Amino acid sequence: MAVKRTPFIAGNWKMNLDHLQAVAFTQKLAWSLKDAKHDPADAEVAVFPPFTDIRSVQTLVSADSLPIAYGAQDLSANDSGAYTGEISGAFLAKLECAYVIIGHSERRTLHGETDADVNAKVRAAHRHGIVPVVCVGETAEDLEAHGPSAVPVAQLRAALDGVDASKGLVIAYEPVWAIGSGQAATPQQAEQVCGAIRDLLREVFGEDVAAATRVLYGGSVKAANIASFLREPNIDGALVGGASLDIDEFSSIVRFKKHVGA
Repeated sequence: MAVKRTPFIAGNWKMNLDHLQAVAFTQKLAWSLKDAKHDPADAEVAVFPPFTDIRSVQTLVSADSLPIAYGAQDLSANDSGAYTGEISGAFLAKLECAYVIIGHSERRTLHGETDADVNAKVRAAHRHGIVPVVCVGETAEDLEAHGPSAVPVAQLRAALDGVDASKGLVIAYEPVWAIGSGQAATPQQAEQVCGAIRDLLREVFGEDVAAATRVLYGGSVKAANIASFLREPNIDGALVGGASLDIDEFSSIVRFKKHVGA
């Protein structure tokens, strides 16, 4: 019997919105989804605000019992100590973060994060009961040199070395050449890589984990193309960047089933 994976639509706000804007945005998003009679069983919604916003989002979500999950955009591999500017998974757990993005291409390119760093951060998330959203993806140069899926699969193999998958995983495939370019991968390109990712999960963790783990696509996702990705058998949602800052657009992405008739 096939495992039903609830689609996961995640909004990565990156370095946008202060804590007051975050509260207003989250309220409006919840109202928009409620007005549209969105069923959480159709798609889980999560937002990933900057660190300074998380407490405000937590307070709002908790007080109003909003059907919106939230998480952080990064965390430290270390739990405490002399690490100026770092954020411990222990702190995120106290803020009731369900998820944390790890290994986003911007962290890899702008901050020099390696596959070993990503692995250490995945383990740190699990130590504190937080589900990592592990990002993998290739540059245009990687794609030309190695072909599709080779680099993302190698990144993921390293990221998950020694990891206990029973503690929860989400994988996000983000072709670096598509992020912010306005030019998304085709659904067929994305499906090929997401299928290879699921094959790796099956090889490393077995069929049950492979069948249960959600694999997302990210890279110039919008309401106009989300349904075409979600029709593919190995794509279970999206990690949305720029479009997640537009309430109408993000709400439409979340409601892909009704909005576009997927």
